[in-house]
Formats: sequence, structure tokens, C-alpha cells
Amino acid sequence: AIAITTVNVIGIRLTANITALFVTFQVIVAVTFVGFIMYGLTQNAGSGELLSARPFYSASLDPALIFSGATILCFSFLGFDAISTLSEETIKPKKTIPLAIFLTVAIGGVLFTLTSYFLQQVFPNFQQFKHPDAASLEIADFVGGAFLHSFFLAGTMVAVISSSLSSHASAARLLYAMGRDESLPKRFFGYIHPRLKTPVFNILLIGAFSLTAVVGELEVIYSFISFGALIGFTLVNLSVFAYYFIRQKQRGVLNTLRYAVIPLCGTAFCIWLLTNISTNALIIGLLWLIIGFVYFCYRLKTRPEFTFGYD
Repeated sequence: AIAITTVNVIGIRLTANITALFVTFQVIVAVTFVGFIMYGLTQNAGSGELLSARPFYSASLDPALIFSGATILCFSFLGFDAISTLSEETIKPKKTIPLAIFLTVAIGGVLFTLTSYFLQQVFPNFQQFKHPDAASLEIADFVGGAFLHSFFLAGTMVAVISSSLSSHASAARLLYAMGRDESLPKRFFGYIHPRLKTPVFNILLIGAFSLTAVVGELEVIYSFISFGALIGFTLVNLSVFAYYFIRQKQRGVLNTLRYAVIPLCGTAFCIWLLTNISTNALIIGLLWLIIGFVYFCYRLKTRPEFTFGYD
């Protein structure tokens, strides 16, 4: 936590360079891992098939279990939206940021799907795992022995650090934007160090909060973060509907599909996923949401002219 906080305090360029190095290593690990699996499949390991539809469908498929898992795995797909928080430190942000978001979704989606597919092919019976929480390591040991086990473990540790660096940087800048717009106290959250050009107070605050992971329950933490993400995605979908379809009155067949049908379907899907989040995470998330709403009302009462950046 100290190392990650220090790197983020020093500056975004150092954070970006270290993250790029770590991501490159992660891709090498993933490609090596899949390569071992493919070789194992050719030697009749697991299903013994390189191509099969079974990882995607079976007669005993239970959709409820899939969506319950999706509420936890939602945590793994949150990085793409964090890119937008770095727009003020990006060259040509109007072009670069949207492209980066779409490329992250596309490349990440392909990597996740292909890796999961081959994992399922080489180890189709999940009930044989000795430790389900460390299933990937068991598979690495199964297809590549001690070498791949160690190599994959190194990749996992690097992934934790690089994800922490990126999320730390983006969250600090999100808090800065809220402080600058006076959604949060500006003196603290809107502060930028004159020499380092980083939101130092926000970075230190997040570094302190990150230490709570020492005593937290991992599944509750995942679900709690997923709760926040799904709430955000729900409101984004509703915002598209409210702004374009209601306020701008962009109707017609195509616009109705883009600005009404798709965002409302997205809203319904996010709400459905929310219903599958663990009870503890749901309670904590709702309490956090209520606290935020009370603070919002307090700010409006103490500053009637306050618009939170909107007319």
C-alpha cells in the first residue's frame, strides 16, 4: 500500500509507465498459460478438444447460478470506465479516451473469454478442485507443473499491483473532480500539489482506506464494489434515456432504439444483477448510498445556488 501510494503521489507518468510494464508481463503470462493448456488438450488432457461448444452451453445449465456469479465477477470488468477519470492528463482526450475505453473492453473481453474457454476445456469438472478459490493455480500446476504454477503466481501478484496502481490513480482523480466541483469539500479534495501536479490528499486518503482489506471479507468487498459499479451503470443508462429521449426528444425508430430501448434494457439488467448481490454487501451499499444522499441534501440546503456542475 505504501509503495503504490508513493508511486501515485510522484506522478501519473510514472504510474502509467509502471502499469504498462506490468500489463505487458501479464499478457505474456496469459499467453503462456493458454499455450500450455492448448498443448495439454492436444495430449488428451481434460476434454481433449480444442474446439467445443460445451463451455458455453450444457443441458444442466442454471442461469440463476451464472447471474449470481456475474454480480461478483462484475468486479473484474470495472477498469474500462476508470479511464475517463484521466481525461485531464491525456493528450487529445476527446479522441483518445473513448478509443481507449472501447479498446479496453474489446481486448479485455477477448482475453477473458478465450482464457475462460480453455480453462473449462482442460478442467471441465469444477467439483474436482481441491481449493476452488485458487482454481487457476491448480490448473496451472495440472498443465505445466511447478514452473507454470510459479510463473502464473508471479503474474497474479503483478496483476494485483498493476490493478491497484490504476484504480488508486483513477479514484483519486474522481475525488479531485468532485472536490473541484465542490461536491466534496474543495480545500481537501480539490487540492493539487504545486510541483508534483497530483491530488496528493486524495491519494493518501485512498492509501489509508486500502488497508481495510487486511480485515475485510473478500467476497463482501467484491460484492460491495460491484454494488457501486452496478448503481453507477444503472444511473448512466437512465441518464442516456432522460437526456436524449426525454429532454432532447430524439425520437424516431433508430433513436428510440438507441436512447430508450437499449438503455432501459441495460437498466433492467443491472437491477437484476443487483438482486443477486450478497445480503451483507447490499446492506453496506444501501447505507453508503443513504449517507451520500443525506450529504447531497445537506449541501443543497447550505448552498442553495449549488448545482453540482449542472444547470
